[in-house]
Amino acid sequence: MSDPVVNLSKSGPVGHITLNRPPANSYEIGFMRDLDAVIEEAIWDPDVKVVILKSALEKFFSAGADIKAFTANDTAANLEMIRFAHGALEKMANSAKVFIAAINAHALGGGLEMALACDLRFAAEGSYRLGLPEVTLGLLPGNGGTQRLPRLIGANKALEMMISGEPVGPEEALHLGIVNKLFPPDKLIEETGVYAKKLAAGATVAVGQIKRAVYQGISMDLSDALALERELIEPLFDSEDVKEGLAAFAEKRPPVYKGQPLGSTLSEDT
Repeated sequence: MSDPVVNLSKSGPVGHITLNRPPANSYEIGFMRDLDAVIEEAIWDPDVKVVILKSALEKFFSAGADIKAFTANDTAANLEMIRFAHGALEKMANSAKVFIAAINAHALGGGLEMALACDLRFAAEGSYRLGLPEVTLGLLPGNGGTQRLPRLIGANKALEMMISGEPVGPEEALHLGIVNKLFPPDKLIEETGVYAKKLAAGATVAVGQIKRAVYQGISMDLSDALALERELIEPLFDSEDVKEGLAAFAEKRPPVYKGQPLGSTLSEDT
């Protein structure tokens, strides 16, 4: 039996979602169904606190949609895949858990869109490219790129990238704010894992609420966003993590967080 094209492994509290569909991690609806199932598994696993999305391939994080599959499909089938992909990627954004894309090589089209759906993007130094070249095929970025990239780097530069289809290198991606950190290629996964483990050992309930406050509040007016902030901080006051954090501060020791709320359950959105 062949290895799955998407799989989940765990290293302590960190989940690793690995894309492995040679030669370029190009996806069609079968790939997206596998990715969706693995995302669900990571979200609902109570032992997983932070998730890293990475590629097993040397030259590609992902080249995006499988053009042969797109060509063979009719419009209805292509729209079905896009709707399914939207749903799968939105689960990462809606989860209280932090998802980090570890970009080691070319991330183009839907490949970059998968990374954009993560909360953070760490990348390797190198000469590979990141971009949304769909316009060169007469299409638009259809897996969230037209919405996530402008929210990340501003409408002006995002529009320029999408209407030209021109990709950028990792250094420029860092400058623009597409990626958060750059590491030497041989250190990318190690350093991303170190960051993820540190985050997983922290107050993950609070992290999840911060994530929700930012993502939901950014589209609200300030008054409604502040009301959301009050709503999200309220259950934290009764959480085990807050009690531990305050006690550790008073006792001048490092806190030992459990990542479990006290007196209420902060449910995962799916």
